[in-house]
Amino acid sequence: MDERSKGTADGRMDAATEAFIAHRNLLFTVAYEMLGSAADAEDALQETWLRWTGVDLEAVRDPRAYLVRATTRQALTRLRTLRRRKESYVGPWLPEPLLTTPDVAEDVELAESLSMAMLLVLETLVPTERAVFVLREVFGLDYEEIAQAVGKNPDAVRQIAHRARRHVAARRPRDTATPSDARAALDAFRQAVETGDLRNLLDVLAPDVVLLTDGGGVVQAALAPVVGAEKVAAVLARLSGAVTLRPTHVNGHPALILGRAGEIDTVIATRVDDGRVTGLYAVRNPEKLSRMTRETLLHR
Repeated sequence: MDERSKGTADGRMDAATEAFIAHRNLLFTVAYEMLGSAADAEDALQETWLRWTGVDLEAVRDPRAYLVRATTRQALTRLRTLRRRKESYVGPWLPEPLLTTPDVAEDVELAESLSMAMLLVLETLVPTERAVFVLREVFGLDYEEIAQAVGKNPDAVRQIAHRARRHVAARRPRDTATPSDARAALDAFRQAVETGDLRNLLDVLAPDVVLLTDGGGVVQAALAPVVGAEKVAAVLARLSGAVTLRPTHVNGHPALILGRAGEIDTVIATRVDDGRVTGLYAVRNPEKLSRMTRETLLHR
């Protein structure tokens, strides 16, 4: 390759890299909300990048739309594989916790779409419904763009979107607390767990609170949901003195990192309604905590 050709190729690669980086956060969020796994979302982005580098950029009218379509297709392929894998998963399956900045909580729509509770609702959709719902309701893409991404015609996408909206609306969690109320409830919850005071725990837990623990069959975890304030409080009270509790933000909401012997043992995401904790999502599966471990180390 002569110097002129090399320079042209380098310029093309620079343009491809610049466009991809400009939209990377959007692409990751699309993939993560479809997959519930940061690791799989990164893999989907890697495949998208490899295909993007071979595209004739001059023929691409809208790089953002093209990249969203490509990422959606990669995520759909992975989502179908993940669904088969989840069928044999040991105990409750929870999304991989995603470390987020406090300002994400101020964006109500984004925080809701990223929440553990909403991601679990999205799990009840079939793959194409999930893709259409995420692209339309979360990111506001028009039906023509979505149709190209999922390989359907716009009229079919409209029907799928309507069906998915109705499905989600019937299962959507109640209105969440404001960020300040959620932080206050989490602080009270953390203090109650640290002291092991059952009475204080019962004060902060809603009567119908649900605790889900995801150990993936690798570490100890409840194999079924723990339901009711007294049962959940009894489980949490045993943590007193055994772990350190550090507040953080996960999936757009206040959360706790439970440390044991200097390592991340569990990440607990919370759901708060009317000032009380209604949902606890405890991720213990080490595979799902590896990204969180790396990111917390980087920010120390």
